[in-house]
Amino acid sequence: MKNVVISGTGLFTPPEIITNAELVASFNAYAELQNAKHAAAIAAGEREAIAASSVEFIEKASGIRQRHVIAKAGVLDPHRMRPYFEPRGDDQLSLMAEIGARAARDAMAAAGKSAADIDGVLCAAANMQRAYPAMAVEIQQAIGAGGYGFDMNVACSSATFGIEQAVNAVRGGSAKCVLVVNPEITSAHLEWRDRDCHFIFGDVATATVVEAEDTATAADRWRVLGTRLVTQFSNNIRNNAGFLNRCEDTDPDARDKTFMQEGRKVFKEVVPMAAAHIESHLASLGLEPTKVRRYWLHQANLGMNQLVIRKLLGGEVSQDVAPVILDEYANTASAGSIIAFHLHHADLQPGQVGVICSFGAGYSIGSVVVQRL
Repeated sequence: MKNVVISGTGLFTPPEIITNAELVASFNAYAELQNAKHAAAIAAGEREAIAASSVEFIEKASGIRQRHVIAKAGVLDPHRMRPYFEPRGDDQLSLMAEIGARAARDAMAAAGKSAADIDGVLCAAANMQRAYPAMAVEIQQAIGAGGYGFDMNVACSSATFGIEQAVNAVRGGSAKCVLVVNPEITSAHLEWRDRDCHFIFGDVATATVVEAEDTATAADRWRVLGTRLVTQFSNNIRNNAGFLNRCEDTDPDARDKTFMQEGRKVFKEVVPMAAAHIESHLASLGLEPTKVRRYWLHQANLGMNQLVIRKLLGGEVSQDVAPVILDEYANTASAGSIIAFHLHHADLQPGQVGVICSFGAGYSIGSVVVQRL
């Protein structure tokens, strides 16, 4: 079977940052406004008052200390509580394609590839800016690549699922070099007015170049030893926004039209699934979890990642084994494990093995086992 490698990754980080202190100040101002507006209903027991948030609550619950966003002003406005993006005409590059193309060019430079080398573009992300034309095709045009492009969405596992599709395309001969792009504008689907989740997400874009090993020229190459995917239906993470909403005559601003989750249930159910998935995948390749040099896990919650690693390795481990980027980037949906890999792989030695793993809504879990060449 043809050997396939990851030969480059790219990262676009929006320059604007929202600290936990800023976020708490805006949320608590919003809560005060809403509680005053509905004081009579709250006093009558017809409505619950909105509880205040705090920096301590956020950091204890998630390990997040800040997040990068494309536009912070609207999020921090207690009268708006969502980003504001300047509308763009159909003749302009869309926002998602813009940040995706920036990460893509970064990955291509790392891999030593030009646009002429790319013959497949996958846009794999938790949310798409529109239904069609495909975001991947717009990104393909923006970077000047040929071949084909298509979109795919498996929520927070989109990147790893996309990498498997790219690996299969190269092995199967339908493409020679595939770019997997993950533009995650999560600030647009987060409910910033909900205390239980208002701190979770941040914006970012990542990209990964996947190609045949015999065409790779970059010094930094990672042979893909195996990929494995699994899904199991669950409603515990859900977003009901879609094109059918207008036909249902439902409120476009209703709570279910943005990110919702049953956090405790997700934690309890996903952690053992993810640990078992990784262990089984490694076993199929003749590898023990303790022999893996580094785990680049999905970056949703610090406690979740720590428990997955404890289940795999039987004890506490340092960030050297399982690096965390949550404190700076927050949850970036499918891009999280790719950010961790992008920022924390240079010190591994030839022959050492690592695991890129995502887990998210669906439930969906994807793992990619790689070895440094």
